[in-house]
Amino acid sequence: MAGHSKWSNIKRRKEAVDSKRGKIFTKLGREIAVAVKAGGPNPETNSSLADAIARAKANNMSNDSIQRSISKADKSGEGDDFEDVLYEGYGPGGVAIMVRTLTDNRNRTAGDVRHIFDKYGGNLGTHGCVAFQFERKGSLILDREVYADEEQVFLDALELGAEDIEATEEMFEIITAPEEYHKVREGLTESGYEFSDVSLAPQPLNWVDLNDEEQIQQMEKLIEAMEDHDDVQDVYHNWNQEI
Repeated sequence: MAGHSKWSNIKRRKEAVDSKRGKIFTKLGREIAVAVKAGGPNPETNSSLADAIARAKANNMSNDSIQRSISKADKSGEGDDFEDVLYEGYGPGGVAIMVRTLTDNRNRTAGDVRHIFDKYGGNLGTHGCVAFQFERKGSLILDREVYADEEQVFLDALELGAEDIEATEEMFEIITAPEEYHKVREGLTESGYEFSDVSLAPQPLNWVDLNDEEQIQQMEKLIEAMEDHDDVQDVYHNWNQEI
């Protein structure tokens, strides 16, 4: 079920209309800029930039756009004013939610995030209020329609140090320990694998089912509103969402 939820989110991003795709690319460009400012323009020596590039490629951002974002950040002050801020709270039915932002104005972003929580039946909590329900893991998603040889995927991933591989009808999710993530991602990339999504991020330790239709609708609107906000990069939650 959790895999269905993740694949549904990936499909929604990839099928976004042009207006929303432009916003996604803007957020990816911002992430690249922040990574360049923190560690330089060379992804071989800047793992954060390598991760940002991998995410951009997984979301169909062109190589030219990626290089322009790197060059712009390297030559200008873009990315200097942004900081990575994580907000935590609860959604309808006790769903744990973590919202990762890149913001140049903490007060504005905190107020907006609080408003979205309140509007859709949730509440913004204090730092650490839901973090214990997640653990940091690497996640590499492959489209099962593209990679039909399940045994080969398993062998290649495990040989490089993957912790686990979860298979659904739509995808393979290769899960790694944080310290093995870059090695596994780079090794599979060198072997010709192209990912539908990549992340080194909080993964739920437990899942929450919502059976009330009103709570389901509220949760869907809350996630959509968060993801649509200019300052929000990622939304993590433990809702056991069905397609």
